[in-house]
Amino acid sequence: MKQCPACGGSRHYGLSDGRLKCRACGKRFTWTSVWDSVRLPGTSKHRLLELFVLGVPSYRQRFRSDTTAATRERFYRLVRACCAMVEQLREPFEGALELDETTFGGARKGKRGWGAAGKVIVFGLIKRNGQVKAMPIAAHDRASVMQQIDAHSREGSLYYTDEWQAYATLRLRGEHVMIRKEKGRPLGRDHINGIEGFWSYAKNWLYPYRGVPSQYFHLYLAEVCYRFNHRQQDLKPLLLRLLKATSIQELRPILVRKA
Repeated sequence: MKQCPACGGSRHYGLSDGRLKCRACGKRFTWTSVWDSVRLPGTSKHRLLELFVLGVPSYRQRFRSDTTAATRERFYRLVRACCAMVEQLREPFEGALELDETTFGGARKGKRGWGAAGKVIVFGLIKRNGQVKAMPIAAHDRASVMQQIDAHSREGSLYYTDEWQAYATLRLRGEHVMIRKEKGRPLGRDHINGIEGFWSYAKNWLYPYRGVPSQYFHLYLAEVCYRFNHRQQDLKPLLLRLLKATSIQELRPILVRKA
């Protein structure tokens, strides 16, 4: 929807110079969809979008493509940014939720575990048999995790977590079930198989890229979340509508993640 950047109004009229004027506050502004901002023929954009949906990395198209590598990467980055915007606007979860954290990054020499160099720490929560949210966090500590839990879940939810002590205060927000494991398997009927399954899904999906630029990792992660949350739907028409309904100006704040 074309909204005024000043007041957020959706009622406007066109001017002779191509700009729009808000009927509520009189602000004059331009509105260009993400789809129209890419200066490629329509057939090329449709082909790139289809290959994106199929998960074909840009480097695998170098011998059979009418576009340059830089153009393909920019188009894919814009698509991922649209996915990230949708995921950011997703309502906080409630009900039975599974929480966990993991690291993304290739194997390297040196220290292993949470302090390993070149690794990105990611926190995630999934609604039982439903949707998922995942986001990079600055550190593997209680403050970083609880900040995300406060932002992306509602009080009164039922939380399933592992035995990490940072989750100890969750009982103040709702019910808390701690999963105890023996030799990697949960004891009893309770589990966090949903979020652990998503980690496997995400890492397998990102593996063909052979490395992701750190400043754009949040976009790749949002893409995986979007794919997972729409796993029962055909992504091409969904993404096409999203690209045509989203303003390129809206994406600029989230294109590059600030450290």
